[in-house]
Amino acid sequence: MPPSGPQWTNQFHASSSTDDLVEPFRGSVNSFLAALRSAGATVNIAETLRPPQRVYLMHYSFCIAREALDPSAVPAMAGVDIQWVHTDAQGNPDLPGSKAAAGQMVQAYGIVFKPALTSRHTQGRAIDMHIGWLGNLTIANAAGDQTTITTQPCTGSGNSALQAVGAAYGVIKLVTDPPHWSDDGH
Repeated sequence: MPPSGPQWTNQFHASSSTDDLVEPFRGSVNSFLAALRSAGATVNIAETLRPPQRVYLMHYSFCIAREALDPSAVPAMAGVDIQWVHTDAQGNPDLPGSKAAAGQMVQAYGIVFKPALTSRHTQGRAIDMHIGWLGNLTIANAAGDQTTITTQPCTGSGNSALQAVGAAYGVIKLVTDPPHWSDDGH
């Protein structure tokens, strides 16, 4: 069984396609994205749907590295043959080595907050995206009327006026997580 470490981050890739979102959220996102692009905003989608195997790896690497979870306490997951407990040259458990490998995974994944095992991303109800524009942004709201956003910053993560436009489309910003939008703000 392969040991934990950053090489695992190349397994079980997340999607960046809106096609993998569930309805009605998929339609809401696509409408919001079309309005953003038509208004001249740039949109970079980082992730939509995350496979449960990826979330398992993200969650438990974080728990071992940042919360001092004993790696031998991690439950197995079918289809993910990972060895969380590293051993030393004598075959004894190497807890510092296990924690270091988990920390490398956390860093390679770019994890900021503890990943939940079940989340809007595993349900196809969330999208991580970076939105930006220059100057004022005149965008069609969900009713089709033009709204001009004159406030700063010119980002989706920090602009409450754009977040209100997104919410009208049914794409709600989680303010505490810069790229994260979902169908319910979680």
